Amino acid sequence: MLLALDVGNSQIYCGVFDGERLVVQFRRTSQQKASSDEIGVFLRAALRENDVDPKQIDAIVGCSVVPDLNYSIRACCQKYFQLEPLMLRPGIKTGLKIKYKDPKEVGADRIADAMGAVRLYPDRHIIIVDFGTATTVSAITRDREFLGGAIMPGVRLAMEALEARTAQLPSVEIKPRRNVIGRSTIESIQSGLYWSNVGMVKELSTRMSQEAFPDEAPMLIATGGFSHLFDREDLFDAVVPDLILVGLLEAARLNPRDEAD
Repeated sequence: MLLALDVGNSQIYCGVFDGERLVVQFRRTSQQKASSDEIGVFLRAALRENDVDPKQIDAIVGCSVVPDLNYSIRACCQKYFQLEPLMLRPGIKTGLKIKYKDPKEVGADRIADAMGAVRLYPDRHIIIVDFGTATTVSAITRDREFLGGAIMPGVRLAMEALEARTAQLPSVEIKPRRNVIGRSTIESIQSGLYWSNVGMVKELSTRMSQEAFPDEAPMLIATGGFSHLFDREDLFDAVVPDLILVGLLEAARLNPRDEAD
């Protein structure tokens, strides 16, 4: 079995694949100073709670956007699974042509998303909207060229900024709003968070399509923790919350362990 780890700024998102099939998913809060023992004990316990014997894990693949956790993740895999993890980083085979000015600047999570998208939807122009701690929008051509995109504060981060930097605005539940005009402070914040993201998706996807794909409409994919928040707006062609795990599975396929290092 393959254990896939997406180490993000807010959470570590984990998935277990039995062959091509994703059989288990679980999460834990990211703590930038977490030790290898803390992570290892959590992973083994979570696997057992999901009826997976940790001894069944014979490969680990991951991506990380939290440099302070990279050592702990690697040490955890070595100590608690006796495995060297394959981490998505420059030099790893991705099957993509990175068109960034400096390819090393592209976040490993965005690369994994793109790898998952082209695996699931080959021969399509694609725009991916990942609703994570940051919301990222990425454009990929049918020729597997990662063109770049846009990065902005995520839904929860925007709410936390309002709460932290204003004297009277409270933290609110993030939820869809039918009306744009809120009739209380809470409703107004919810409206602003929800409809600003709806507008962002429409505007950025339209402009990216015009700029990169003028002759053929791209497939618009949503992923990330808040991807289902916008289901009723019919914004996306597909919502794939586990897209990044699919991308990590593809990374493991393209980089067999005897070639990985």
